[in-house]
Amino acid sequence: MNGNLPVKNDTPTLQTPLIVGKHILVNRLIIQPMEGCDGNMDGTPDELTFRRYRRFAESGVGLIWLEAVSVIREGRSNPRQLIIRKENVGVFARLVSEMREIALRDTGVLPVIIMQSTHSGRYCRTNGRPEPLIAHNNPQFEGRHSLPPECVIADDALKRLEERFAEAARLALQAGFDGVDVKACHGYLNNELLGAHTRPGAYGGSFENRTRFFRNVVEAIRANVPVNFIVTSRMNVYDGFAYPYGFGVARDSGVEPDLSEPIQLLKTLGFDMVNVTMGNPYQNPSVSRPTDREAVDRMRRLTQEIQAAYPQMAVVASGVSYLRGRSGEMAERYVQSGVCKLVGFGRMAFAYPHFARDILSGDFNNRQTCTTCGKCSQLMRADSVTGCVVRDEVYTKLFKEITEKRKE
Repeated sequence: MNGNLPVKNDTPTLQTPLIVGKHILVNRLIIQPMEGCDGNMDGTPDELTFRRYRRFAESGVGLIWLEAVSVIREGRSNPRQLIIRKENVGVFARLVSEMREIALRDTGVLPVIIMQSTHSGRYCRTNGRPEPLIAHNNPQFEGRHSLPPECVIADDALKRLEERFAEAARLALQAGFDGVDVKACHGYLNNELLGAHTRPGAYGGSFENRTRFFRNVVEAIRANVPVNFIVTSRMNVYDGFAYPYGFGVARDSGVEPDLSEPIQLLKTLGFDMVNVTMGNPYQNPSVSRPTDREAVDRMRRLTQEIQAAYPQMAVVASGVSYLRGRSGEMAERYVQSGVCKLVGFGRMAFAYPHFARDILSGDFNNRQTCTTCGKCSQLMRADSVTGCVVRDEVYTKLFKEITEKRKE
């Protein structure tokens, strides 16, 4: 394929509207929650945050899934992660309002906007250093030196945290979001609880106990928001770690997937939409960021299994950015063949903010696509703000500065 030429995609299925709950998505493309690590220290969106979402608003997607927003200060994955509080809800309201205004003005599309709520759990770095608060000890992460008991979050703390998620949802509603995502993926607290087979007490061991926190949070949110407010999740259906340290994994079969528990959980939660993902970017990144045929096929196959179990649910597929110039073609195939009803793009949106508009118009430009180089993750792990190093000069300059400092 000539990288200098536009990739012509025929995408009639992606252009079909979809009803999710009480909302209409004008097309089947979404922007995934991608952290920029560029909020202010008090958790409010900074100018780079506004810049990124203004660009996303110009994309033409049917749904923008806002990045992870911590429900408490101590739950942040980095010192500049966003936090929603009653003191700053007005700034979030301005962000949502600007996104809608720009989207209508520039594309004629009014996107649904979801806020992802989170607690980072094992990956808390509120003050720029590791401050883990874990669901259970896990030798696959900790090796021979287990984290001390005080790092394991207590049952009463989880109970208090359930209300904080509900409060964050109330604030998201006040700010004008169309819904909230209770994040349950990639090794963060809620996801780790789902695999807490070795944890004693009310939040570990049995399926009922391991899912208690998730179920209680969703119930508390629904008790405080109107029926037209979307409650959903970006959820790991497969962790990729052997029992007893993973969710969606068969017992006594290594890391073989078994989606019986994720399917059972989704029935209990009763979502109209779920954003399917897998793995842990820190420990088994090839599962959640597929870079070979086997990984892409597993992502597709397991997503389709969830969609087949719940034909009426709007299932979002992940992982297509790695197909680069063929990602639009593959997104069309996924929806057309019943793999999913919606397709999410994460890193592609960093690299190519107008990707959706160009896919839908048939003029996707391979010269602007994500190159899957991973430098955006390198920026994040260097405690920097993050974006596309290859396509966006703001982050190209930052990456060069960081690289030069490391050489000194």
